[in-house]
Amino acid sequence: MSDQWFELSRSVVMPAHCDHYGHMNVRHYAAFFDDAGWHILSRAGVSLTDLRARGLGSVVATLSIDFHHELSAGQLVAVTGRITRVGTRSFNYELRLHDADAMTHCATQKVTEVCFDTRARKSAPWPEDVRAALAVHGG
Repeated sequence: MSDQWFELSRSVVMPAHCDHYGHMNVRHYAAFFDDAGWHILSRAGVSLTDLRARGLGSVVATLSIDFHHELSAGQLVAVTGRITRVGTRSFNYELRLHDADAMTHCATQKVTEVCFDTRARKSAPWPEDVRAALAVHGG
């Protein structure tokens, strides 16, 4: 498993992200993670434009989120990620959402993402060059 973490995105918790308890609602953690997840392939050297030109994409098969520390309106957040496993048709990665000022680890998302043939609408093996690029960074 790689220890190479990438910074994937930064944002701010807005008042509209918060629930009646005054902390960020779980659905907005998912949105911050989703925005960051789009960058994991490119940070590993895999072009989304190139994948699309090959008729391929990447789809989430499973994910889980663990919540560690609450966030409230006005806090700056940063999402980091790393690739943890590379298979023939899928790869796994972990994302961490942090309070950007103190880098307090607030939530973790673990994901299995699958190579997807956009024409056949089914899973496909990763092209060898893509798999090799991912493998450099994890698993």
